[in-house]
Amino acid sequence: MIVLIGAQWGDEGKGKATDLLGDRLDYVVKFNGGNNAGHTVVIKGEKYALHLLPSGILTPGVTPVIGNGVVVDLAVLFQEIDGLEARGIDTSRLRISANAHVIASYNRTLDKVSERYLGARRIGTTGRGIGPTYADKMNRLGVRIQDLFDESILRQKVEAALSFKNQVLSKIYNRQAVKVDEVVAELLSYVDRLRPYVGDTALELSQALDEGKVVLCEAGQATLLDVDHGTYPFVTSSNATAGGACTGAGIPPTRIDRVVAVLKAFTSRVGEGPFPTELHDKFGDYLREVGHEYGTTTGRPRRIGWLDLVIGRYAQRINGVTDFALTKLDNYDGLDEIPVCVAYEVNGVRHDEMPVNQTDFHHAIPIFETLPGWKQDISGCRSFDDLPKDAQRFVEFVEQRLGARISIVGVGPGREAVIERHSVLGG
Repeated sequence: MIVLIGAQWGDEGKGKATDLLGDRLDYVVKFNGGNNAGHTVVIKGEKYALHLLPSGILTPGVTPVIGNGVVVDLAVLFQEIDGLEARGIDTSRLRISANAHVIASYNRTLDKVSERYLGARRIGTTGRGIGPTYADKMNRLGVRIQDLFDESILRQKVEAALSFKNQVLSKIYNRQAVKVDEVVAELLSYVDRLRPYVGDTALELSQALDEGKVVLCEAGQATLLDVDHGTYPFVTSSNATAGGACTGAGIPPTRIDRVVAVLKAFTSRVGEGPFPTELHDKFGDYLREVGHEYGTTTGRPRRIGWLDLVIGRYAQRINGVTDFALTKLDNYDGLDEIPVCVAYEVNGVRHDEMPVNQTDFHHAIPIFETLPGWKQDISGCRSFDDLPKDAQRFVEFVEQRLGARISIVGVGPGREAVIERHSVLGG
């Protein structure tokens, strides 16, 4: 089993890494998050933006799975399915865990009004109800996929949730109370179409591994957005690290063979929170435009910074990374020099590892080493030896500082624009 995670704040190109492995995979599992993140995959010049569905759904013969750790907006699910089928993509293989939680309309409402209420202290959520749905899960007020197939249980759960939430909506936010009947009717409207996809996916995945099939667990978001290990509170509401694959898919850690972390050749993030290498100059604007750095799900312009290897080493340690995929190396083609953050200075003290204290991280000043650029188009390179010497040196420098091998190098937007230095399936 392979776990594929993001090594920064997301948007590293995990969909492309999944797509590269393509026909070597049997199952691709989304194990956390919801439709608050997106993967953009380019196939033969066609761009596919996926928000909830695993990117493996684009590969014939692969079984895509939405695991129990995901929260599911059913309207978005079927919009994506309809959109793909209209473009000739077969979605009939999709499997959805009966234990995945459902995003109800009141979760979306609470997400939006609470974020507005926070004002300057806002987290920067997408307003899609992800956080409130996970809160319901932890408070044992959640609605699961399987509940939709028993109307009596569904009604009881919705009533229990709204008995409290309607008080909050009306008395704190001055909003209208949500009607139980309307929520139940909306959720029940999906039942007939949903039923063929739903099952015991943890059992199915266990059986697949027993049969020697290749399973890839694909994270939504990334390490620095993990609710436990990210830049809290500016994080997502689930575990986007390798450990989250076990709980979010129902697969034990003893079955993990490789952990692949996707690292963009520079750094970006969407939303609020500290960002030591953030750029507010022409270089930030250049990298944003050449890399088309706008949110797949929200369209928001991403905050841009130089590559931060302190974060990269942290991701390697937290996730047990065996292989890195370095993406968007070609975005540096036009630069004379490339600064890379190798450590931080906090109050005159050098930190080679992530400061444990959030205040220290917020005040961290990056310490850079500057590498020469290569000033030529590398998008046609298909082997490491094809790269200009300075591009090779950049990759080797980053690899040495990360403490794990760089097995994949992305040199362009298409699925073919990849250099595979080592096989992540071959050990």
